[in-house]
Amino acid sequence: MAQALEQRQLGPFTVSAIGLGCMNLSHAYGLPLSAEDGAALLLRALDLGVTHFDTAALYGFGANEELVGRTLAAHRSRFTLASKCGIQGVTSDAGVRRVIDGRPATLKQTCEAALRRLRTEVIDLYYLHRWDRSVPIEDSIGAMAELEREGKIRAIGLSEVSAATLRRAQAVHPIAAVQSEYSLCTRNAEIAVLETCRELGATFVAFSPLARGFLAGGVTDVAALDAKDIRRSMPRFSAENNARNLGLLDAYTALAREAGCSLPQLALAFVLGRGAHVVAIPGTTSMTHLEDNVGAARVTLSGELASRLDALINQHTVAGERYNAATQAEVDTENF
Repeated sequence: MAQALEQRQLGPFTVSAIGLGCMNLSHAYGLPLSAEDGAALLLRALDLGVTHFDTAALYGFGANEELVGRTLAAHRSRFTLASKCGIQGVTSDAGVRRVIDGRPATLKQTCEAALRRLRTEVIDLYYLHRWDRSVPIEDSIGAMAELEREGKIRAIGLSEVSAATLRRAQAVHPIAAVQSEYSLCTRNAEIAVLETCRELGATFVAFSPLARGFLAGGVTDVAALDAKDIRRSMPRFSAENNARNLGLLDAYTALAREAGCSLPQLALAFVLGRGAHVVAIPGTTSMTHLEDNVGAARVTLSGELASRLDALINQHTVAGERYNAATQAEVDTENF
C-alpha cells in the first residue's frame, strides 16, 4: 500500500511534494539501468507514495517514456504523468542527434508518439521542454492548447524560461507549471521566475534539486564518472571547481546533523521551503537514495537554520557555471 506523503498542487493536480524525475533511468548519466531495474525503481516510488512522475521525449530518445508506460500503465489512475515536447532525437546517417524544434506540427507529432510510448490516452502535464526561439512562443503554446482541446493533454507547462516568456505564454493559455533547475547551488529562478509563478498561480517544479548529486554528498572524483556522463561537460564539475565546491561540504554536513536529516533531505527540504507552490523532482538510479529522498517531505527546517544554509551554499559561494556555453545558449535567460 502506498505511503502518505505531503501533498501540494501541481497546476490543477494534487501530487506528492517529492516527485520522481525519471531521466536518470535512461539518459545523461552513463549507462542506463536495465529495464528490470528501472521498472523496479518506478514501482517502488509508487509504493512509497510518489504520485508525480516526470519524463520527456528526449530522455533516451523515447526509451524513458517507453519504460514509464510499460511499467506504470496498469497503475495510471494512481499518479500524475508529466512529459515534454520541444526537444527530441532526430535520426540521420550519423546517428541520433538532439534537436530543439518548437514548430506546431512537430509538437503535435511528438505528443502522438508520446501517447503511444506512455500507453495512455492523455498526458496530465505536457511541457515545452525548451523554447525554440526561431518560433514565437505564442505559436508553440497555441499548438499545445489545441492538444488540450483535443483531450490529448490536460495542462501545459514550460521549462527553463524567463519570467517575461512565461507572461507571454500565459497571455495565450494558462500555464500550470514552470520547470527549471533549482537547488542551493543554482538560484537563477530567484531573480523573477519563482515569484512570477506564485503571482500567476503556476507551480514551480525544481529539477536537479540535489545539484546533480553534489548535495547528496559530492561527486568526489570527477574522473570516475562515466565517459558519457553529462557532468563531464559542466563547468561546475571541472576538477578545479569541484575541488573548491567540495570544501563546502563539511559545514553542510554539520547543518544536516543539526537538522537531524541526511544530506539529500537537507537540500530537498530547503527547496520545498521556498514556497508552497514549489515541488521537487529528484532523480536517482538507487533504491536506497529514492527512499531517502522521499523522506525529505517529512523534514522541516527552522527559519534560522534555513538562513544559515542559504548563506553557506548559493550562487556566490559555488564555483563554476551549471552549463557550458553551448548548452547555456539554449536556455531562455532574459530577465530570468
